[in-house]
Amino acid sequence: MTEEALFPIMLTPTPVAPSLVQYLNIAAYKFVALDDLPNRRKVLSEKARECDLRGTVLLSPEGINLFLAGPMDGIDEFLGYLRSDSSFSDLAVKRSWTDFQPFRRLLVKLKKEIIAFGIESVRPQERTSPKLSPEELKRWLDEGRELTLLDTRNDYEVGLGTFEGAIDFNIHHFRNFPEAVQSLPEEARAKPIVMFCTGGIRCEKAGPYMEQVGFREVYQLDGGILNYFERCGDAHYDGDCFVFDHRVAVTPKLEPSGAKLCFECQAVLSADDIASEKYVPEVSCPHCYTSPEDQKKRMVEHRHRQIRTMSEDLPGCKSYENRQPMFVAKRYAGWNLIDWVVETYRGRNRDAWLEACRNHRIMTGQHYLNASQVVDEHTRVREGQVFVLVQEDYLEPPVNGNIEIVYEDKWLVAVNKPAPLPVHASGQFFKNTLEYLLAQVYRPEKLFLGHRLDSDTSGLLVISRRHALAGKLQKQFSDHGVEKVYLARVHGVPATECFESKEPISPEKLEGGSRETSPDGQTAHTAFRLLRQLRDGTSLIEARPTTGRTHQIRLHLAHLGLPIIGDRLYGKEATNSVAPSCESDETSVRLCLHAWKLSLQHPATNERIAFEAPAPTWAQDFS
Repeated sequence: MTEEALFPIMLTPTPVAPSLVQYLNIAAYKFVALDDLPNRRKVLSEKARECDLRGTVLLSPEGINLFLAGPMDGIDEFLGYLRSDSSFSDLAVKRSWTDFQPFRRLLVKLKKEIIAFGIESVRPQERTSPKLSPEELKRWLDEGRELTLLDTRNDYEVGLGTFEGAIDFNIHHFRNFPEAVQSLPEEARAKPIVMFCTGGIRCEKAGPYMEQVGFREVYQLDGGILNYFERCGDAHYDGDCFVFDHRVAVTPKLEPSGAKLCFECQAVLSADDIASEKYVPEVSCPHCYTSPEDQKKRMVEHRHRQIRTMSEDLPGCKSYENRQPMFVAKRYAGWNLIDWVVETYRGRNRDAWLEACRNHRIMTGQHYLNASQVVDEHTRVREGQVFVLVQEDYLEPPVNGNIEIVYEDKWLVAVNKPAPLPVHASGQFFKNTLEYLLAQVYRPEKLFLGHRLDSDTSGLLVISRRHALAGKLQKQFSDHGVEKVYLARVHGVPATECFESKEPISPEKLEGGSRETSPDGQTAHTAFRLLRQLRDGTSLIEARPTTGRTHQIRLHLAHLGLPIIGDRLYGKEATNSVAPSCESDETSVRLCLHAWKLSLQHPATNERIAFEAPAPTWAQDFS
């Protein structure tokens, strides 16, 4: 994929009534020698966030390439700031409007090149080939002047349209261009060559390279095909022009052609292709269609690719403005704000909350997303009142984001949750959670958790894809209609192969989030079976809970004198002893507890279905 694929080409739009649009989109590039890149990245990132912009900015020693979207005043402020730097004072920008924010987040990245070409001797920031205006090219073609038209684009772009008589190298990535140039006949070196691409950015490198390898007269079409369309229409051009945004292709009148692109095979789709039952967005088209079973497999593979991408670049590990909502319960009505937050949100001490109040980081309003009214520690809170704790440049601790989809149909998803990974927002975690990561993968679809696991517990979680079925799924868990089997590796060896615990568990949360067994607690029952006694004095245990109390398996095993390895609440690790051999686990699991097998009644079909999550490293040899 070329850099133009990464950075949408946007045209100056026909004026639109401001009331009908919300977001101004810009795209721009400039080859210019840049230094101090880390600092440039920092200040541009801060300014773009301040202006409420999303999209991507690439910075490299050879220049800048960006595409951003946001409110018009934010775009104007950002461009004014950018152009105040002499390196970008003449930056040319293409603009368009959308009625939605097309980008999920803001990324400002440092790269070796803003266009992947791989030829270090080509430096567009120092010199490019002469540019030929669209009007001049049209005149040359009208006159029938002897020249070579060279299309530098990828094969799937050329398939939608190109200049009459143009040479196409049939390449699939711009990095292949240098090698393809060698296929031109020797006599082409003596004739004028006019190269072109969508918007001109690729020719900035292709032209100087051709000159370096002996081509004597090389020109690049100024502004590319899109500039030609704007100035000369469809003269000498056959078809449409592929663009790298939601339009897919535009006609010579610069209007969307209605074409679509297959996500899987990159084929440009006709109206007949789109109407075909073999066309499934982001999965297949008539050109790459496979059976429904294979489609499901490919969809899961597609989701896994998305998950891998996010796990390598966790959203919570990039600084952002975190707005933590806080809601006043009835029993705290009339309390001073400082007393209420200290009592309700115990993750911070009183001094930390006082500092937040005095630095105007606690606000109130109708909704936490737009809360802006500053309050102090003496403010009297009301029942149901919404407050927000605003934390600038917030960073979350890293987690294991390697979620595995075990099963998927149109009603349910079953995943193998890694550890450590919180299931939902809590404590320090808001974006680095299973719920948030899956929401990005399944967007715009909304998922509904059927149950939960502790952050440090790995294994099976079942999720509903339909709101109407979510209640049925959750009820099975609350009514103990789900059969669950866990694996646990514990310190010590049980006296018998099969044993159980019926110790009641208190519902009250203790300091640090722990629970305790108590004669006055809630009924709890777990059956256990010894799977293997290990040489290091530990054992592999199968656990079958028939109730679902918080920390039930951990508490029951600790009560039996068999604490789980890595349990920092109830095990030996709570007293700072070192856990044995499982520390080498490649997934960095801190707690050797895994939700291994699960069986339930499908809430849509009423059939009994079962899932199994592969055993983690610390148990694989014994499962």
